[in-house]
Amino acid sequence: MSLMSPLTTPALTPALKSARRLIVLLLLIPGLAACGESQSQPKATMPPPPRVTIAKPVSKMIADQDEYVGRFVAVESVEVRARVPGYLDAIHFQDGQLVKAGDLLFTIDRRPFQIALAQAQASLAQAKSTLAFAESDLARAQGLTVGAVITQQTFDQRTQAKRTAEASVAGQQAGERQAALDLEFTELRAPVAGRIGDRRVSIGNLVTGGTSGNTSLLATIESIDPIRFEFTLDEASYLRYGQFIDDGAGATNRGLSVPITLKLIGEPAFSHEGKIDFVDNAIDRSTSTIRARAVFANPHGRFTPGMFARVRIAAAPPKNELLVPDVAIGAEQVRKFVLVVDAENVARPKYVTLGPVVDGLRVITQGLTPDDNVIVNGLMRARPGAKVTPQQASIASASTARPQIDAD
Repeated sequence: MSLMSPLTTPALTPALKSARRLIVLLLLIPGLAACGESQSQPKATMPPPPRVTIAKPVSKMIADQDEYVGRFVAVESVEVRARVPGYLDAIHFQDGQLVKAGDLLFTIDRRPFQIALAQAQASLAQAKSTLAFAESDLARAQGLTVGAVITQQTFDQRTQAKRTAEASVAGQQAGERQAALDLEFTELRAPVAGRIGDRRVSIGNLVTGGTSGNTSLLATIESIDPIRFEFTLDEASYLRYGQFIDDGAGATNRGLSVPITLKLIGEPAFSHEGKIDFVDNAIDRSTSTIRARAVFANPHGRFTPGMFARVRIAAAPPKNELLVPDVAIGAEQVRKFVLVVDAENVARPKYVTLGPVVDGLRVITQGLTPDDNVIVNGLMRARPGAKVTPQQASIASASTARPQIDAD
């Protein structure tokens, strides 16, 4: 038995050599693929900081103001009713038109009242004739000697007849004036200027007149210029506004001479100016409110009695405030914040206290300084503590510009 030296290896057959090469090739394929992938893929790069628009807050003198809701009421509101009965003969207006004081509105059939006036005039003429005869008869008696030619009784009778005739003339004159007044009342004229409503009675209907409560309502007239606005103040606001002075405490406005502005439903701003002309004399115990009234000019008739509106009253002297657009304000549960950009272009949150909206901008009462660069466009792309690419602008230009939308 021959022994093989450990330093020598047996010769490989061609089949074993081929198998060995195949195994080596299979082991090298994954490594080569990984190398190819690593060479074909570039290294990942960080995205650039998001672009945002920054602006300094607007500084403006703003007065602390309160708002109230109320209704318009007419200064003069009149129900047109007939003073004499009769059949309605004519209507001289269009429903809803503007009328002036003294304009003819309705006419009641005048013929019965013309006859009554003629009768009163005839009765007056008869009474005057009787008075003239009594005066001449008494004048003759006064020229005679009482007791010799005429008795005292006859003289007294003639004196009494004259007085009776004078009383009759006075009564007939009153009757004539009443008949003339009734004839005048057949024409119903507008007592005030304003807008008239629709007619309540048609031509040909019998109208009930007089001074009792069951007279016929023919139409209503509401004055429109000027017009009043009624609203209620709470007790605390009344005390805050009412800085009474010696020369104003007795006035109808109770010393409330604060500025008041108004806006209608749908209007963007309080652009109508007025003045308070009346404050009630007692606070309602059930609601702890007091009724107040303001007067506004209404030359174009836009304000209508019964219409709702809002008024704003200055509650304190004006002071300097900072304003930013509402789009620059974010919310974190119940807290509000804005993002400001520091010197290193890093977005930092600042929690703020909000005030009212003035001229489309939100008042910031606390938490902001005039030198802060507030993000006014791109707030959703910025993150607190992250860098941004700021672009300086003004509040006015940033408010009018369209907001940028991130492509991602």
